[in-house]
Amino acid sequence: MLNKYDIIIVGAGHAGCEAAHCAATMGSKVLLLTMNMNTIAQMSCNPAMGGVAKGQILREIDALGGGSGIVSDKSAIQFRMLNKSKGPAMWSPRTQNDRQLFSTEWRLLLERNTNVDFWQDMCSGIIVENDVVIGVKTSLGIEIFSKTVVLTNGTFLNGLIHLGEKQFGGGRAAERASIGITEQLVELGFESGRMKTGTPPRVDGRTLNYALMEEQKGDDPPYKFSFSDTKPLENQRSCFITYTNTNTHEALKKGFDRSPMFNGSINSTGPRYCPSIEDKINRFADRDRHQIFVEPEGWDTIEIYVNGFSTSLPEEIQLEAMKTIPGFENVKMFRPGYAIEYDYFPPTQLKHSLETKKIKNLYFAGQINGTTGYEEAACQGLMAGINASLNVQQKKPFHLTRSDAYIGVLIDDLITKGTDEPYRMFTSRAEYRILLRQDNADIRLTPLGFDLGLASENRLEKVEKKAEGTKAFKKELKKISIAPSEINPFLESIGSAPITQKVKISSIITRPKVSLENLLEHSLEAKEKANKASMAHDEILSQVEIQMKYEGYIEREQDQAEKMNRLEGVKIPTELNFKKLNSLSTEAKEKLTAIRPITIGQASRVSGVSPSDVSVLLIYMGR
Repeated sequence: MLNKYDIIIVGAGHAGCEAAHCAATMGSKVLLLTMNMNTIAQMSCNPAMGGVAKGQILREIDALGGGSGIVSDKSAIQFRMLNKSKGPAMWSPRTQNDRQLFSTEWRLLLERNTNVDFWQDMCSGIIVENDVVIGVKTSLGIEIFSKTVVLTNGTFLNGLIHLGEKQFGGGRAAERASIGITEQLVELGFESGRMKTGTPPRVDGRTLNYALMEEQKGDDPPYKFSFSDTKPLENQRSCFITYTNTNTHEALKKGFDRSPMFNGSINSTGPRYCPSIEDKINRFADRDRHQIFVEPEGWDTIEIYVNGFSTSLPEEIQLEAMKTIPGFENVKMFRPGYAIEYDYFPPTQLKHSLETKKIKNLYFAGQINGTTGYEEAACQGLMAGINASLNVQQKKPFHLTRSDAYIGVLIDDLITKGTDEPYRMFTSRAEYRILLRQDNADIRLTPLGFDLGLASENRLEKVEKKAEGTKAFKKELKKISIAPSEINPFLESIGSAPITQKVKISSIITRPKVSLENLLEHSLEAKEKANKASMAHDEILSQVEIQMKYEGYIEREQDQAEKMNRLEGVKIPTELNFKKLNSLSTEAKEKLTAIRPITIGQASRVSGVSPSDVSVLLIYMGR
């Protein structure tokens, strides 16, 4: 008989691993229940972490004390900072990873935590008494009891794989689907839906001609994800870029009548921003080529991930079409791409803590909530793990606002607006993205992680030193002026107007093409201040430059965030009957009754609630 646990986590994907790591670090006794111990933290799709907006999420997870950033660094084979040509709010870190090493490092991280136990079995249902979850049932007929349960089932809930005209049950290639949980939750009153995702073929790298492709090297020097003492890469593997062409498109079209996307086999919604190759050439018929990223699967493997070629067409069509792509003329395929349909539960059925509204002590995280992507899943796992642990400790739930973190934006979007297609994070979803940069995630969140018992004291000291150093050096720089003779030759060399008298460095740094490094080179006083104060640390210099260069924008966003946070502070009584407020629109009554927002700020973001409806609520509450 297994012991009773504080938390049972069902599923050991990115959400499950992060939930287990965080809850156990906070002192909870955790059982991680997985169908296969050999696929813990499996990278089911592309072997990469981060990217636009996703990189910001990963740095936030790390800043709070999560494990994804550390594991990403330890398994990285390439590092790149995306969008460097744009402003710092858009800079997004990304690693290419060794698929096997990533899984190994996650398992090692979990195994080192004595609060984590493992059990290999399929969860067939949850045990509920009086609308409170008290444990789970497994396919072996075992009942395991706990104070809380976190479901992170990924694509396994009634998973159905499509490959051409073939269909077979499974949550991932060669792995069976999870049956029974959806049916039970629906019986308990939950609403469920179906979504779709897909994956491209994997091919033999020895059969590719890289000379016909564009090489994509990593950054030199490379940086890393984690704010901890993980080591940056010393060596990196290149990725490559090639393109489809009209011959590719014609070869693919030959299989459209056998495509599950077009013959009615698949009716569920797939990711809007990561469509299959057949969907691309159908929707964008005017384009004669699409980008293909050729990504190695690890250090010591010849396997290649064909990013951009996600498909569920018959395998012979996949191979024929790939052979028309430059560099793929002699390609050999290891396994074909496929599409997978799975169950999810609209996330408006959750609280901010990710606890379900219908069943107490039950939490959902990851693709079960309608999201797509490793990073989106991981941050939900982190938040569910934190809140399940706080629940066990009989403490208040922890949540992040939209001005705190991208994680706060994601969860607020899910529970307030819901989603009927796989939700993916973008920088455009965050209204305070100048505040929520990847470079300051530690300053924003590590103190919170420390208070939770996740981030170490050493981490906190390091962050405090960075914040204090930034503040002090910025204050010193604002006092310094620079003479025309010092700076004009440089300004003229970059096509910027010369100055006619001494001006503050803070006014020069706001100009395009001017960096803090440039100013330190041309101002002896500024350079001496930096050296004397021992503040010439790369991270501090970067913080000072960003804060001075974008000071006006940052202050404006902070003001906007403070105004919105005042509405977040106005609580809506839990017993309020929205249908009795006659001045509310009919749509607002329906939506507010269904979602039950807990603050005026959250109510204002519910789809269908107008500014006049918000005014009605404020008046009712004496505001």
